[in-house]
Amino acid sequence: MRHLIVLMGLLTATPALAAVERVEITERTVLADGIPFGTVGPYEKIRGTAWIALDPALPANARITDLGLAPKDGHGHVVFATDFLMLRPTNAAGRNGALFYDVNNRGGIAALGQVNGHGPAHNDPTTLADTGNGFFFKRGYTLLWSAWTWDVQPGGPGDKPFILKPPVAREKDGKPILGKAAYEFIVDKPAEAAAYVGMKGVPYPFATEGAPDAVLTERDAPDAPRHPIARSAWTFVDNPDGGLPVEVRMKGGFQTGKIYEVVVPSRDPYVVGVGLAGIRDLLSFFKTQPFGGQQPLDRALIFGISQSGRVIDTMLYNGWNRDEEGRPAFDGAYAQVPGAGKGAFNQRFGMATRHFSPLVEQIYFSDAFPFTTTPSTDPVTKQTGSLLDGARAAGPLPKMIFANTSAEYWNRSASLLHITPDGEADAAIDPSARIYLLAGSQHYVGRSHERWPYTACVNTTNHYPVERALVVALDNWVQGKAAPPDSAVPTLADGTLISADAYKAAFAKVPGLTPPLSPLMPPRLDFGPRYTQGIADTVPPARGQPYPTRVPAPDADGNDRGGIRQVELEVPLGTHTGWNLRAPETGFGAYQGRFDGSFVPFARTEAERAAAQDPRPSLAARYSTRQDFLDKAKAAIAREVAAGWVLAEEADSLLADQGALYDRIMAHDPADAGCGYLFPG
Repeated sequence: MRHLIVLMGLLTATPALAAVERVEITERTVLADGIPFGTVGPYEKIRGTAWIALDPALPANARITDLGLAPKDGHGHVVFATDFLMLRPTNAAGRNGALFYDVNNRGGIAALGQVNGHGPAHNDPTTLADTGNGFFFKRGYTLLWSAWTWDVQPGGPGDKPFILKPPVAREKDGKPILGKAAYEFIVDKPAEAAAYVGMKGVPYPFATEGAPDAVLTERDAPDAPRHPIARSAWTFVDNPDGGLPVEVRMKGGFQTGKIYEVVVPSRDPYVVGVGLAGIRDLLSFFKTQPFGGQQPLDRALIFGISQSGRVIDTMLYNGWNRDEEGRPAFDGAYAQVPGAGKGAFNQRFGMATRHFSPLVEQIYFSDAFPFTTTPSTDPVTKQTGSLLDGARAAGPLPKMIFANTSAEYWNRSASLLHITPDGEADAAIDPSARIYLLAGSQHYVGRSHERWPYTACVNTTNHYPVERALVVALDNWVQGKAAPPDSAVPTLADGTLISADAYKAAFAKVPGLTPPLSPLMPPRLDFGPRYTQGIADTVPPARGQPYPTRVPAPDADGNDRGGIRQVELEVPLGTHTGWNLRAPETGFGAYQGRFDGSFVPFARTEAERAAAQDPRPSLAARYSTRQDFLDKAKAAIAREVAAGWVLAEEADSLLADQGALYDRIMAHDPADAGCGYLFPG
């Protein structure tokens, strides 16, 4: 069935404050053929478009860069549309009263893939299989996604990414705004042509046809000098879809071991900050207004993974957790693996898809002061502030969870969330926040069967059960039922958070594992005098002194000592790290990848251990039998459940997974360098 509902007149009573003007439902169908989810019952899928009006004169919108330069309607408001998708129980009595907003990642649904265990094809949950393990559905959550970012490719036929079309800023006299956009990239193999726009990215319009004045440079490291490449030696590649070019071609080809950068004079910057304001206002609307035959919801939670977690950080920093009337748009926030970063989500010529890593993209606004949840002072700039400054000024803080894996401590500056900017002391954590290290894990749960483009097999630790437990903990906290577990992070005070040099000295000589050159030390970037207004005049920016970051200290096996230690570390089958060195043939063998960690199993027997010169005791020395291993693993999982890190309903499956991995390691010939044996199927 298909319905068309247009909600009009929402601005009639309070045109200066009500941000959502109208909502149009374009699709309304039952989900998964109407199959019920436990006592909650069936779900329905609603797609639609919301028109949002922002008043540039309101304090709540004052921080939106270039909002005053966007086209306005007759009320002086900036109006834009955002597409949304909602999944909700058809029986209002079956829902739990919580709106769960998943900040899409590069246009794609993320929460269903990680929390529910299955990412829907084409970004369009339809079948029972698309509901995965049913985590959200059995609990009666109303799920919501919407478009917030513009720089995402549309994908293939049938794909339905969430892509915003924000208004374009123009000079007050109506002339186009000009500026520069910089695009940085590398290649893992020599290539004649390469994408320059980043992961799923698209560029800004060129200031002139073909961008003859664009500049391409190469350099050997993030902080190395740039060397220009003659304009006659390279060109943009025509886009077969007819859009702006997303690749460049160079005579002689692009080589490994070089960082390339294209700086393009550009025009027509989008008012990208409306994307985050749109999230704010859509949440407020669905939380407070009747919609589609159901009454408002009791509370709203916002959740984001990686880039999407940094969106949440940016919203908190700007106070966009409250709507134009000062009402909380969300009551709880969960930023999963955001590192200590924010992002270019509110800058002129901002590109949301770009972010810092140890090797590339250190020219974009990302890991920037302030980092901590309580005020701290930058020893270089002498500025004092906190990540929560805007949210704190707007009113009482929401409940917040920030969870990072070991990979974010190495690759995304995560330690700066809870240490002072000089790297010398632990920082206080705001009582409304919890910060967690998912020890011995990588950015996402590893599944790659190949080593390349790294030197080790990827990390096998499964932190998604903890993610699910923390969603439940956040919701309970918001409802006042129970506080979540205390923050669990490595600290400088107890020696579980240390410098990279100390880590290298302490790390066991595990065969095949050599710690990387350095964790990400984010540089202070100078974009010019107008960057306090979100306008970059220095492109690329000038690099300043880096912030010192710290990493989790290893135990005798090379596993992290602090944070939430799951069964994989408490009853280990090998060494799990948050870093994985790039393969030498990629040209940057001293650097780690930006997302992946490593896993090296223990030798099966003492004889194999001695032959490999492995300092770590073998599996046979640790566990007398398979049952001995399972007994120890079962006890460790029970401790996780008791601590609130794992839901009791998942204990049996976690134990089965550990037993299966034990069996695969014991059956694997160590002479086989493949990684496929680590994963089922």
